[in-house]
Amino acid sequence: MELLYNVEAIVITAFVLFLALLVWAKAPATVIRMLDARAERIRNELDEARQLREEAQSLLASYERKQREVEKLAEDIVARAVEESREAIEAGKAELERAVARRLKAAEEQIASAEAGAIRQVRDQAIAVAVAAAAEVMARNMPPEKASALIDDAIRTTGERLH
Repeated sequence: MELLYNVEAIVITAFVLFLALLVWAKAPATVIRMLDARAERIRNELDEARQLREEAQSLLASYERKQREVEKLAEDIVARAVEESREAIEAGKAELERAVARRLKAAEEQIASAEAGAIRQVRDQAIAVAVAAAAEVMARNMPPEKASALIDDAIRTTGERLH
């Protein structure tokens, strides 16, 4: 009975019985199976996380590549737009120069035409003055018979030239 009063012996005996009960109920195998299942689940989650990380890195690399392509495309578009604007400016300058040249030529032609008209008017006026002066001189100095012969000669010459 003394064994029953010894608390340490009772605790040790209870503990040994508890362990024996656990072994008899196959608790260590169940705990090991649970731990193995948990380890397998953790391993699967790590594999899945690794795959997701690799996919994310692949996707990131793809997006970075696409971003570089888009940036290059944007640079090309800007360069092309700048070149087209330069060409448009050059074409505009050339067209402006042609328009100015056309207007200068038209102005020169108008000036030449006005000059020719003025010369013609001066010449016509000079002819009219000369004819009037000649008529007056002839009327004063020429006898009427001679004037009549000159008029007939002029009419005949004019008729020959017109026909």
